[in-house]
Amino acid sequence: MVMPSIFISDKGKDNLSLRELVEILYQEHPEESVIELTREYCLHSNSNDILKKGMEFLYMNGFYTDLETLIEKNHHSLNASTRKWALVYQHVLDRRLKKCLPHESLQRIKCIETNDPELKCLVEFFKVTTYYELNQFSRLGNFLDIQQELFAGVEDRLLLSFFKIRLNQILLTYHLTRNELIMARKYAFRVLNQTQNPRTMASMHIKLGLSYTFDTYLQGMYHLNEALKVAKQYGLEKVVKLVEQRNIPFLSAHFNQVGNISSPDPSEQAHIEIAKGNTQKAIELLHDLPLDSPFQLYYLGKAKQDKDLLLQSYNFFIERRSDYFFSKLPLTLLRKL
Repeated sequence: MVMPSIFISDKGKDNLSLRELVEILYQEHPEESVIELTREYCLHSNSNDILKKGMEFLYMNGFYTDLETLIEKNHHSLNASTRKWALVYQHVLDRRLKKCLPHESLQRIKCIETNDPELKCLVEFFKVTTYYELNQFSRLGNFLDIQQELFAGVEDRLLLSFFKIRLNQILLTYHLTRNELIMARKYAFRVLNQTQNPRTMASMHIKLGLSYTFDTYLQGMYHLNEALKVAKQYGLEKVVKLVEQRNIPFLSAHFNQVGNISSPDPSEQAHIEIAKGNTQKAIELLHDLPLDSPFQLYYLGKAKQDKDLLLQSYNFFIERRSDYFFSKLPLTLLRKL
């Protein structure tokens, strides 16, 4: 890569901040080139600011292999603050790659003490996203209580813009689980307008698609197909599998639109069979599974028309996940029985 001349002649380049770097690149290069150039600088710069905040840039743009490289480089930094930032992102990467259980991740991140307001934000974001993985959605409210105070200490405008994208993703989940759909969709569209990360874009479309579970099939399927399009374009195989094998079958079965829909996932197979009227087949499929999901309890309760199972599903959604949106699945059926 040929570095822009301003950096070759600039003796103070090792003291450049990530924000300054991006601003200069936008002045000298077309917008579509800036992300790729910033990506390269994050890996090769000697600026402590870029070495630290470059990890957030790489993470937010989905450059996870590069992030791993930069974390390793920062682990060997002579700067103690840079090493601590690297440790936080190592936990982030380990969680993403499922190298440790969410409970372990939480214990590790809680051991990190810092007075750095930016790093404090990152630690709290890590905690709340881990709670999300544990389906402890009520914890999102706790994060929102301290969010303004956390953000008030962050002076770097570029880093703050990344944090606001993270916050909007959290607000989407928060409002969706509280069944506040207008607000949830507002934050989803905000994120779509703020990010170029294909994983994030696909995730937003999935959540938008599922937000139409109790509204319209066509609108929900539009967003799921958009998620599938993004995932296929960028080779996100796990996302393709999730949408094709779980999300689309779920929404299709829910709206009884299963003409050419299939899934290798046993619980979604059962859901499809229920939509087709093959309740006994659905019951057989579900009896082979551990009923450790409120969705599976709902499917079995729906197949059997069993109020007790549906009530168990409802309580699971509310008490263990604080999910008032999907709790409407068993609740709606209970009211009809």
